[in-house]
Amino acid sequence: MPSTPHIESHFTASASVRDVVIGMADGLTVPFALAAGITGAVLTSAQATALVVTAGLAEIAAGSIAMGLGGFLAAKTDAEHYASERQREIRETVELPAVEAEEVAKVFREYGLTEAQMTPVVEAICSDPQRWVDFMMRFELGLEPPDPRRASRSAVTIGAAYIVGGLIPLAPYMILPDVTLALRYSAVITAVALAVFGYVKGRFTGISPWKGALQTVLTGGLAASAAFALVKLIE
Repeated sequence: MPSTPHIESHFTASASVRDVVIGMADGLTVPFALAAGITGAVLTSAQATALVVTAGLAEIAAGSIAMGLGGFLAAKTDAEHYASERQREIRETVELPAVEAEEVAKVFREYGLTEAQMTPVVEAICSDPQRWVDFMMRFELGLEPPDPRRASRSAVTIGAAYIVGGLIPLAPYMILPDVTLALRYSAVITAVALAVFGYVKGRFTGISPWKGALQTVLTGGLAASAAFALVKLIE
């Protein structure tokens, strides 16, 4: 009797999605808050729109570089941590083989295996130094081998996502001559973008898409409102 093959579909691009989320979330929120704040300060200026656009572009450039560099350093730190822990495990399997073998056995005990069941498995794992260290890294420390290209890819992804997100709230200021009207359009466009972004993020991360949309809209709205109100308060 023919059977339909069971094909499991798992999402495997979590690191890239995380980078996009980090870059896009800050890119939508920070430049919008800055533009709203500056709008409150330069409403009476003849060059109000130009001032907002200039400041916004400068912030996007600086923010994308800073965020990208942060992603690069974070990924490099993860890779260095993995390498350091692996060297430690290699050293311990040589200097303390009995202790490390017992740690392998402990992993299988937690899965309910008896001593008789786990003994041949533990012996097989410990007979191969490479496999032994790989097992300890994954099941004792919960560490996976890092992608050697992760650092550069993370920097580019976060930086690009920040730029794309930052240009969305700034676009009305680039098109409309009236800074007040531009702020209104920017608020609407950014709110829609935040809602769409939050919805999509929720779909990828497993939370309710509508909850993700509401969270991102509220975060962006609060940041922009605080910046605008602070400028007005200072004035």
